[in-house]
Order: sequence, then C-alpha cells, then structure tokens
Amino acid sequence: MRIALLPSAYAPAIGGVEELTARLAHHLMETGDEVEVWTIRHPLELPAREGIDGLTVRRFELPLPRMAVGALLRFPFDRRHALGELAAAAAAFDPDVLHVQCFSANGVYATWLARRLGVPLVVSLQGETLMDDHDIYERSLALRLGLRRGLRRAAAVTGCSRFVLADAERRFGLAPGKGEVIPNGVDLAELAQPESLHLPFERFILGLGRIVEKKGFDLLLAAFARLADRHSGLGLVIGGDGPARPALLSSVAEMGLGDRVVLPGPLDRGQVAWAMQTADVFVLPSRVEPFGIVVLEALRAGCPAVVSSRGGATEIVRDGEDGLVADPFDAEALAGAIERVLADDGLAARLAEAGRARATEFAWDGIADRYRPLYASDRSQ
Repeated sequence: MRIALLPSAYAPAIGGVEELTARLAHHLMETGDEVEVWTIRHPLELPAREGIDGLTVRRFELPLPRMAVGALLRFPFDRRHALGELAAAAAAFDPDVLHVQCFSANGVYATWLARRLGVPLVVSLQGETLMDDHDIYERSLALRLGLRRGLRRAAAVTGCSRFVLADAERRFGLAPGKGEVIPNGVDLAELAQPESLHLPFERFILGLGRIVEKKGFDLLLAAFARLADRHSGLGLVIGGDGPARPALLSSVAEMGLGDRVVLPGPLDRGQVAWAMQTADVFVLPSRVEPFGIVVLEALRAGCPAVVSSRGGATEIVRDGEDGLVADPFDAEALAGAIERVLADDGLAARLAEAGRARATEFAWDGIADRYRPLYASDRSQ
C-alpha cells in the first residue's frame, strides 16, 4: 500500500507524535509498504520537501481561520493555496490511505483530502484535546468543528488510551465503540550511553517532562516537602523545561529546598537513561495525562514508578502490581506512595522486576503491527 502519514509535527521537532510517526513509517516500509510523511511546515524556514532517514517528508502551510481582520481576509486565498499543494502531493504519491497522528490543522485538511480522493481516513488521537499548553480546543471553533467532522468521517479512530477515547466521545462526538485503543510504545533496546548528572545528593526522586501546569510538578514538589525531613540524604530532580519552570524554581527557594531540589533543564537521552537507572523512584504527578511514554521508559529501566490517578497512565501501571497509583492533588497520598517505595526495599525490587516485564508488552514492533489492519478498510467517506 501507499500510506501517507500526517502527524501534527515531525523531525527536527522531538516528541511523542514524532517518535510514533517515525517508528510506524519505518516498520511499514520494512514490511513492503510505500510511505511518505506529510506534516505542518513549522517553522517556515524548514524545507517544503526533504528526505529524512530514507523517508520523503513533505511540509505544508495549513492555515485555519483566525479572528484578526487581516488573517480573515487572507484565509480564503491561503486555504486555496494549501489545498492546491496537498492535491499536487496526492497526485504525485497517489496514497491508498491517509493516517492522521495528533489532530490539528493536519487533520482538518486531511479530512477534506480523503473525501476528495475517496480513500480511507484513519485518525489517531494522542491526547491533543487535553494537553495543549493553551487549551487550543477550548479557543478554536475551527478545530472543534474540524475534529468532529474528522471523527465522523474517519474509517477508523484510535486513541493512545481509553481515557483519550472517552474524552473524544464526551466532547467531540466520537461514536461510542468506534475508537480502538492502540497505546504508544517503547524501544526495549535503549542504545543511549548513560551520562551522569552532577547532583549534590546520591539518592533522589525523579520527575521528567515538559514543565507546564498540567504536568503537576508543583504537586510533586509539595509531596517532596513532606518527605524531606524524614529523608535527610534524599533529593528531587525534575528534568525538562517549559513556561512553569521559573515559578517552580521560585517555590523551591521559598520552601528553603534549594540544596535538595535540582531542575537541570532538558536532559539528553544519555542523561535520561542514567537518571532512570539511578533514581530511587520515578513519579508522574500530572493533573491530567493522556498516556505517559515516560512511564514506559521508567518501567523499562527498572525504576519503581508512582503515577497519577488522573488519566491514561493507570492503563500502563497496575496499582500495587507493576507500580503505584496516587492522586497528585492529595499531597499526603502522593507522598505516602513515594514513601512506601523508599521505605520498603522488597517492594521496590518487586515493582522494578514487574515493571520491566510490563514494558515488554509495549514494544514498538507490536504496537506498529496493530495499525496495519486499519488501512485495509474500504469505508472511505
């Protein structure tokens, strides 16, 4: 088959949707399919077309209407140009199916193109309706209507978790039972060479992710403050960057924990590998979490995990079996779950062993195989 994958972003950007698209594309090519990646051209300095790791990547400017007068006046012309470029790409590649990963403007235009070409549309939801920093789905009528139309016309819809599909049913009109859960995956053979961080303590709790309000690192800090007096040699490391980082640093200073909490900024793959292997416990304290690929990385590394009860991470970690689950809004409960791991070496070892086994259920090859049958649908809309 000829498959056009349409992620909301792709390399050189780095993130979950980019990783999913790259893994899926190469797996499909290895099994004999022809694949191109069509994505949003952002920033505009990126080339309209290039080859990346043996893949043809095409980028398009895909405008949506905005309320500014100038933008509204230009929109019909910009939209016509975008549709023309997509039609030209379709004429050149002649795709048998369009597969959208992470619905944004890419999904709005793919819905139109699939109908024009008479080919199936597959939509994979990755939590974009829940985790956008600016709550774009609350602010953009065009995106809300576009997603509703895309879900209605799609031959198949997948979500990275039941939590994500339930949100699509509740807020965006996904027909109950139409969506299928296909989780994200993890590379079981991490090749990154561990690279240590220079820390003022030897034992530490680890948090990793984009430092935004929804990720709940302020809640993790509040839980750590309850543990600090009982564990004098214990530190907290929160790796990552984001707009909430300055406020988090201010809170650390106000609590007098400057020598106990380190925010090293973004970590490279080697540093992540070392931190996962070295930490006493990994904590995902999200206020809402569609899935949690970073949880899979912790399980793979054998790092005992405590995850938020608010969202899809509970579909990875089974409480008391291969990790612990706690409500991050309850600082005492979150601190208590962390304390259980810190105070019980036997529990920590059992969770580590079970977590490694659990991670094997999310190997990328097996995940990618689950998408292939969806492309055979003849229910083009």
